This record gives sequence, structure tokens and C-alpha cells, in this order.
Amino acid sequence: MTLARMFRKAGPHEALIVYGMRGTRVIKGRGTFIMPMIETSRQLSLELMSFDVAPKQDLYTRQGVAVTVEAVAQIKVKSDPESIQTAAEQLLTKPDTERQALIRLVMEGHLRGIIGQLTVEELVKQPEMVGDRMRSTCAADMSKMGLEVVSFTIKEVRDQNDYITNMGRPDIARIRRDAEIAAAEAERDTAIKRAEALRAAAVAKAGADQERVLAETVSLTKQAESQRDLEVKRAEYLELVNRQKAQADKAYEIQGNIMQQQVTLEAVKIRQIERESEIKVQDAEIQRRERELIATVLKSAEVERRRIETIAMAEKQRRITEAEGAAFAVRAQGEAEAEITFKRGEAEAKAMNVKAEAYQEWNQAAVVDKLLTSMPEIVRALASPLSNVDKITIVSTGDGSSAGMHKITGDITQMAAQIPALFETLSGMQMSELLGKVKTIGSQNGIVEPPKPTKANV
Repeated sequence: MTLARMFRKAGPHEALIVYGMRGTRVIKGRGTFIMPMIETSRQLSLELMSFDVAPKQDLYTRQGVAVTVEAVAQIKVKSDPESIQTAAEQLLTKPDTERQALIRLVMEGHLRGIIGQLTVEELVKQPEMVGDRMRSTCAADMSKMGLEVVSFTIKEVRDQNDYITNMGRPDIARIRRDAEIAAAEAERDTAIKRAEALRAAAVAKAGADQERVLAETVSLTKQAESQRDLEVKRAEYLELVNRQKAQADKAYEIQGNIMQQQVTLEAVKIRQIERESEIKVQDAEIQRRERELIATVLKSAEVERRRIETIAMAEKQRRITEAEGAAFAVRAQGEAEAEITFKRGEAEAKAMNVKAEAYQEWNQAAVVDKLLTSMPEIVRALASPLSNVDKITIVSTGDGSSAGMHKITGDITQMAAQIPALFETLSGMQMSELLGKVKTIGSQNGIVEPPKPTKANV
């Protein structure tokens, strides 16, 4: 177990760096014993390292055009012991990120110098040349670190001024022009070939048409002659056929008439037998219908008649009862209305008598009071039209009681003064006579007593 722990092996993708009392040794592809306490070992990877080389700043070409270049570099430690020992001296204690950053700085510096020696056209059209220059330029610096550049590839070249985009426009225009010229020439040649082919086809067609017309003329002539002979033969055959057909038709017509007479005679006999059978059937049907009518219709009619008579009697009794009830109700209502009318007339008569007796008891003061208390109502009725007037505009041009507001109040006063005349017109009596017939206060017979003489009168 102790010997196994002391034995170290190095694979094909790594190198074992052993250092101690026996100095520094490089072990690659084999194993060795490490003496504890006096020797120590560390592994150095020989695998390919791939990383992007993309400077953040713009790179300027020989023309002064600013471009942005993105590339991919493949770096590895050389396989010889001296290079491995050199790489171990410089890179063994550094982490991978620090190693790549160091290598990237060296690569970006050389890339900037190479881009400055080239034009944009060379950079875009010959990316392999850039890779070759990078490998040859970086070889010395990489060897000092025990490294070598396996490959360097340009991924993308960009610029902010569209130089690369416009760079291909002349070639594009030239290619488009050449393509258009070639297309035009091809179309021209095609048109010429097509015209020549059409002309040759037309000439050939014309000759073929002439030959065809001549052949058709000869063929039509022969066809006409053949058709004429055929028509003559057909007419002869048709005449013979028609003659024989007419004879056959005549004989057939005579035989047909004979057969038709026999058929007609048999048909008459058949119709006579059918009529006799139909008469018997009709007689039997008439007898059946009569029995059916007696059995169904007459009995149904009798039942329906009795039902209708019963309904009619019931309807008659109902109407008689309703008429008697309505007459009794009308009679009772008339008697009640007559009683009410009689009672109302009697009450009104009594009221009129009482009112007449009361009027007989009125004296002169009561009559005058009645007339005077009614006068405001009459005046109010006369003045009511003025209450419906919203606004009165008075234009006064005179003076006195006949102008302005005096005119309106004077008219109302004159209307009130005509009220006694209105009473006289309505009653047909003079106001003085009406008041003379009214009893004075203290009078019993309705005669106005003259005033008694007093000491002052004497």
C-alpha cells in the first residue's frame, strides 16, 4: 500500500512535474515513484485551450477604418520537456482564468498590430492570411511561455460606418450588370433561334398545306363520284323496297281491319256482360246502404232529435225563470225609486212651506238686510273680469275723474249704483214698493204704521 501511494502516473493529456532533492523532472505518458518528504509533484494539463479573442476597443486598419474583430484562438502547451518545464515555471501556480487573461492580452496586442497592416478588403476576403500572420507573429512570445498557437480563426468583422456593406456594392452592381447583359444576349439568341425555327416551320407548313389541299381535292372528287354512284344505287333500291312495302302494307291493312272487327265484336259482348254484372252489384249496394241508413242514420237522428228537444225545453225554462227574476227586480227597483221620489218631494214641499212661513215672518229690516248682504256678491261678480288682468297700463291725457285711475274706479262705482235697477228688473217691482210691502219691526198685520206724534212734533 505504501508503494502504491508513492507511485504517480501521468496520462497522455497531462504532464507530471516532480521537484525535490533530485531536482525538477517532467514525467509524461508514464509513471514514477515520489519519495515522501523529499519530493513533491503537481500536474500540468496539456489539453487544448479555446477562448475568444475580441478586443473591446475598435481596431484601425491601414486605411484608418475602425473595425471590430471577433476571433477564436486554440492554444496548448508544447509537448517537449523543455516547453513543459517553461510553462510550469510561468503558469503552473496560476488559475485557468488568469492564464487565459494573460494569453488573451498577448493575442489582442498582436492582433491589433496585424490589423493595422491590412486593409478592410484583405481582412474580409483573406481571413486565412490573418490567421497565418497571427500564428507566425505570436510564435516567439508563445514559445517563451512554453505554448504554441494551434489555430487562429476570424469569426466576424464589423464596422460602424457600413464600409464593409458598401464594399461589395460595386461587385454586386458589376455582377448584376453582367448577369443582365448575359440574360439579354441569351434572350436575343433565343429570339433569333425562335424566329428561324418559326420561319422554317412556316415554310414547311405551307408546303405541307399545299400538298394537303391537293390531296384533299383529289380525295373529295373521288368521294363525290362514289357518293353519286351510291345515291343512284340507293334510289333504285329504295324504289323497289317502297313498292314491295306498299303491297305488304295494303295486305296488312286489310287483314288488320278484319281482325279489328272481330275484336270489336268481342269487346261489345264483354262490355254487355260487365254492365249486367255492374247492375247486380249496384242493386246489392243500394239494398246494403238502405239497411245501413235505417240502422245508423235514422236511429242517430231520433236520438239527436230527443237531445235537441230536451236542451230546448231546458233553455226555455231557464229563459222564463230569468225573465221572471228580471221583471221582479225591475218592479222592486221601480217601487223603491218611486218611494224615494215621493219621500223627496214630500220633504221638499215641507221645506218650501217652512221657508214660506219664515218669509211671511220677515220684517222690513230682514228684507233690507238680505238685499244689502247680496249686493257685495253681485258687485264681486261684476268686477271678477278685472281680477284676470295681469297688468294694466294707464295712459292719461286728461285731468279730473274721467282720466287715469279715477276712470276705472268711477266705472266700478257706476256699476255698483246700477244694482238696485237690476233688482227691479229681475223682480218686476219698484224697490220702493217692495220695501213698502215689508212689515216694519213690531208690526203684526203687515201694515206700515205712521210714526206716533211726540212732544217735539207737537
